[in-house]
Amino acid sequence: MGNRLSKIVTRSGDDGSTGLADGSRLGKDSPRIEAMGAIDELNSQIGMARALGLPATLDQLLEKIQQRLFDCGGELALPGEQLLQPAAVVELDRALERLNAELPPLREFVLPGGPPAAAACHLARAQCRRAERRLVQLSRQERVHSALLQYFNRLSDLLFVLARTLSRGANPDEALWQAPEKPA
Repeated sequence: MGNRLSKIVTRSGDDGSTGLADGSRLGKDSPRIEAMGAIDELNSQIGMARALGLPATLDQLLEKIQQRLFDCGGELALPGEQLLQPAAVVELDRALERLNAELPPLREFVLPGGPPAAAACHLARAQCRRAERRLVQLSRQERVHSALLQYFNRLSDLLFVLARTLSRGANPDEALWQAPEKPA
């Protein structure tokens, strides 16, 4: 592969537009660019979670997810292309099933937090939901492949399960939401 980014500072975006991989230009606030930006933020947050130190199997899982997130961003940068394959959704489903089987059932909402890597996964989950909302918004205006929407829906679930897994590894008693007491 040759140099994809031979020049980082191009000044071509000084007018508030940015270029897609097909050479077209869009406003930096367009729904497509908003979705790409949300995916980039999510990918960076997953990188932060990985930097905090994870068990090898979870780190490998998140690295693969980061690779797929680049596919998702590439798909948005090339309108009409499908880079994320439906098999990626199946992979998330399998990982979810495997990890969730090791967790006790929930009776209340989990408070985001726990050890640093778990907290980073909770933040990534929230960022994943934002990316999903941006993709849904884009899909109301343009065609978005269903695998892309499904991937982000599953990924947010997986990030939640990962956060729970990491929290329970440090402390089996998860911090749960306590409903307010009803007035007497």
